[in-house]
Amino acid sequence: MTTPSTARRLWSLFEPLHAVTYFTPQAAEAFEAAGLTGFWRRYFAGRAAALGAVGPGPVTAAFFGFAPAMVSRAFPGVWSRISPPNALAARAAGAEAALTDLFAGLPPSTVADAADLLATAACSADMPGRVLAAAHADLPWPSDPVTRLWHAATILREHRGDGHVAALLTAGVDGCESLVWRVGLDGDRLREVTQPARGWTDEEWQGAARRLEKRGWLTAGGSVTAEGRDAYEGVEALTDRLAAGPWQRIGEAATDRCAELLAPLVARVWTVLPDDNPIPLRRPA
Repeated sequence: MTTPSTARRLWSLFEPLHAVTYFTPQAAEAFEAAGLTGFWRRYFAGRAAALGAVGPGPVTAAFFGFAPAMVSRAFPGVWSRISPPNALAARAAGAEAALTDLFAGLPPSTVADAADLLATAACSADMPGRVLAAAHADLPWPSDPVTRLWHAATILREHRGDGHVAALLTAGVDGCESLVWRVGLDGDRLREVTQPARGWTDEEWQGAARRLEKRGWLTAGGSVTAEGRDAYEGVEALTDRLAAGPWQRIGEAATDRCAELLAPLVARVWTVLPDDNPIPLRRPA
């Protein structure tokens, strides 16, 4: 039987494949060739482009964890520098270049088989309420196996992310609170990476911490309480349940085979991903 833990295990395998679009020089070079420079311009334009030339409102809502002021600095101005179709093309080209280099020397069938299975899972994902996932699922499927693998990983990670936002809203937390809550579990090192990457001021961060303390989920020192830990585990469990659909639909044997095919690919991807990242994605033990 496919379980929520299966959904989390598969996330740990497809998320790194998607993440090359943020952390590799090939991704940066593809955007620069299209006329767009700067990490955050690439991030916002690339991730939001599937929605069209939207303004800050939809992006703030869909991305959830970013401070509205940070989003407003990017939109709609970024569309004067690059069009959504060009941003999508640059993003896919950079991911393809990065993964092609990383997979050099592997049998072509290894990547093709993994791409086919991951695409099957992505096509099995339920889309109601999943705005970012559905927007990416509406894009044309690439014919190249490497790019198809990345596209499938992107749909699935946005599918899980949309569900995670729903789980956080169910718990009654806002974007800043969700990050402060997570930092309370992992310590101040994560704050050093996460707070500036999501654009929250110290005043906003401290306000979120006070609200969580009032709920009994954080101590005055910023650590998560037992009650807060239980609530967070509830959010993670709901996120897993909401992300389990694709794997339930393709079945246990296909899911296990997909994980088997992805493992050696992801091991190569981890050679270029930073340990300190605000996703937060953590290197396997």
